[in-house]
Amino acid sequence: MRLTHPKLTHLQALEAEAIHVMREVAAELERPVLLFSGGKDSIVLLRLAEKAFRPARFPFPLMHVDTGHNFPEVIEFRDRRVAELGERLIVARVQDSIDAGRVVEETGPRASRNRLQTTTLLDAIAEHGFDAAFGGARRDEERARAKERIMSFRDDFGGWDPKAQRPELWNLYNGRIRKGEHVRVFPLSNWTELDVWQYIEAEDLEVPSIYFAHEREVFRRDGMLYAVSEHVEYIDGESPFTESVRYRTVGDMSCTGAVASTARALDDVVAEIAATKITERGETRADDKISEAAMEDRKVAGYF
Repeated sequence: MRLTHPKLTHLQALEAEAIHVMREVAAELERPVLLFSGGKDSIVLLRLAEKAFRPARFPFPLMHVDTGHNFPEVIEFRDRRVAELGERLIVARVQDSIDAGRVVEETGPRASRNRLQTTTLLDAIAEHGFDAAFGGARRDEERARAKERIMSFRDDFGGWDPKAQRPELWNLYNGRIRKGEHVRVFPLSNWTELDVWQYIEAEDLEVPSIYFAHEREVFRRDGMLYAVSEHVEYIDGESPFTESVRYRTVGDMSCTGAVASTARALDDVVAEIAATKITERGETRADDKISEAAMEDRKVAGYF
């Protein structure tokens, strides 16, 4: 009798790989943490963690590095989703780092707290003794992230050296680290933005409302649409107007742009992403436009 093996769909194969990574890390490392911002990638991570570990509780807490300048809709969703799961959420606040003199807040129209997150993240990892941090980064986002391994080794200063990463042959991951070192783990490494949205649609996952088209007061700067906010100062000549927009990514309000859109349902978003030829960070993240190596420079210093 000939045995047949069921074929996995593309999304099922990605899901299986990500669940395998999560279980491997939970088995190899002592104190993992899952970074949860309320954004679409971390929402997918939560669903994968449910599939990997339920009905037991997650073998790690959740943590959000909160700049204090996040979209209110996303923070409301973050807290509600964590409460629904019954998991523990650690909030590491950039404001606390500023108050403690660990970082200095930028000023002026282009000021952002985004780069300040690195110090807050590294301090939180040290304070709680975390030796692994799950993140939702994907290789298609940006050229520096394309250099990442699934299990990204970080030294005892939190720094990343792309030339000092470990081989990951045959889906084998080396989680051996010394005291003070840790690894960043990216189960979604082989996913694309389209894969994420198709998975959200297939699993019928709730996402914050700002991922769908809505009327918002915005202003135009450097070819991007920024939300009018108390956290962002105008430059001469900039003026607000109302536009139908949605967000492809939900970072700090000071450096995250919206896109003009009429996509008000999941299938509309999937169709929109399938047709775009610009990456989400390329279209909506001002912090990546500072220099050609902006993301890599931040990662070397300990960024996500």
